[in-house]
Amino acid sequence: MDLQELLPRVQALADALRGRGWRMATAESCTGGLIAAVCTQLAGSSDWFERGFVSYSNTAKTELLGVDPVLIETQGAVSEPVARAMVQGALRCSPVDLAVAVTGIAGPGGAVPGKPVGTVWLAWGTAVAVQAERLQLGGDRDAVRSATVRAALQRLTEAARA
Repeated sequence: MDLQELLPRVQALADALRGRGWRMATAESCTGGLIAAVCTQLAGSSDWFERGFVSYSNTAKTELLGVDPVLIETQGAVSEPVARAMVQGALRCSPVDLAVAVTGIAGPGGAVPGKPVGTVWLAWGTAVAVQAERLQLGGDRDAVRSATVRAALQRLTEAARA
């Protein structure tokens, strides 16, 4: 993934967040911190980027973000309820106005029935409302992770502009 290529998208997000006086956080599983890395690639990101949680394991989701382990056990880590809980945890654990979470199967392994490689749950929101979207992405591991970062930046920018 070319971080430079994404800078215009990050700049749009930065402008939207600054315009509202908002700060944001990330809660990432399948992207392993790539959204945070892209955001902080932009000079001046400390004005609007607060922190990132890399909660790759189920234990990390529970310990860092307060995701109920029963939710993970019953719904699966790659699910809408878990993605939403990750956003809520990031909002609860951070002095931010907006958070994003991603959890998915980037591949090449990890697929389970009903959740093939490329399945990603993206959630984003504020203390008032959290939205979620299932992405079904093609390509190899890098392509899935890159497309997830692009989608996250887009949804965050739209939320900050709303």
